[in-house]
Amino acid sequence: MKNKFIAVCNTYLNGNEKKYLLDCIDTGWISSAGKYVKDFERKFAKYCDSNYAISVTSGTTALHIALTVLGIRKGDEVIIPSFTMIACAFAVCYTGAKPVFVDVDKNTWTIDVNKIEEKITSKTKAIMPVHIFGNPCDMSKIIKIAKKYKLHVIEDCAEAHGATYKNKKVGSFSSISAFSFFANKNLTTGEGGMVVTNNENYYNKLKYYRNMCYPLDKPRTYEHFDIGFNYRMTNLQAAIGLAQTEKADYYKNLRIKNHELYKTYLKDLQGIIFQKDQKKSVNVAWMNVILVDEKKYGKTKDQLVEYLKQNGVDTRFLFTGMHKQKCLKDFKCDMSDKYPVTDMLTEKGFYLPSSSNLKKTEIRYICNLIKRFKDI
Repeated sequence: MKNKFIAVCNTYLNGNEKKYLLDCIDTGWISSAGKYVKDFERKFAKYCDSNYAISVTSGTTALHIALTVLGIRKGDEVIIPSFTMIACAFAVCYTGAKPVFVDVDKNTWTIDVNKIEEKITSKTKAIMPVHIFGNPCDMSKIIKIAKKYKLHVIEDCAEAHGATYKNKKVGSFSSISAFSFFANKNLTTGEGGMVVTNNENYYNKLKYYRNMCYPLDKPRTYEHFDIGFNYRMTNLQAAIGLAQTEKADYYKNLRIKNHELYKTYLKDLQGIIFQKDQKKSVNVAWMNVILVDEKKYGKTKDQLVEYLKQNGVDTRFLFTGMHKQKCLKDFKCDMSDKYPVTDMLTEKGFYLPSSSNLKKTEIRYICNLIKRFKDI
């Protein structure tokens, strides 16, 4: 393995991607019109056990348009986990609403359901649970809380394609849900996203807002009555997405298998901690994340990351908590230190290589490095 570089995540395209892309080029259908957009949406909706899916330009715009369709606006509040990718907070801010943070569970790293109710006010309109790293949230309790307070639920499934909770696919529990197809996701279109819903009214509104608020049922007059968005996915991206979705379970199982290998090879190593799966769920392991307990491992996270780098292994640090994001101060978000689990994850955690097509020998090599460094 000497002189070999193992990226934190490579794109894996081994289905009909090239065939479908060439068809787009040969026929000239490369913009947002074209058969692959509709085919991808239908196929992905079916995969998520949902009635409708609308393709958009990214996971971030998927969240934004979902919030817009639900009527979230200035003066409202949306509950999100403090440990998440900042797109969740940005999407709320785009609507003028305020993101309200809840710390995450110390074991599953998903939103702590026991702390949600204390953050609900008369301004709260929605809860945005994030299935972090592919691990489903405790959706039973979240839905129960939402019903009690008459709140919308927007699932952020950006990292959790195909994950299940109590034998039900994530994205099918809520009013509306959002997915990302960035290049490192289990399913990818390079850039892109999808909004999934079972509500026909939401579906029609999503189509309306996605396409500059042009009328859905009459000729285009270029007279607009609402502020819309140009969030259309191209036929080229959808062609890749369709090919990826055709092999969705194959890619999912590769990630799960790789995650199990990491846990097997490192199971007896003191000071290395993995995320614990949500009960009665399938974690699809978008990223292989470890925490480094410095006292038990004998080295810091930063020292281990540097050692892996010196040996050709790429890594990434974890998200900085939302309560530490200076850009959110103008929205009067909570910037206190009341999110200890989030801070712990940021301080101690990082991603290991997580490509779907990662080789078993590469995983063993990485794990052997981690074991070896402990004793240096």
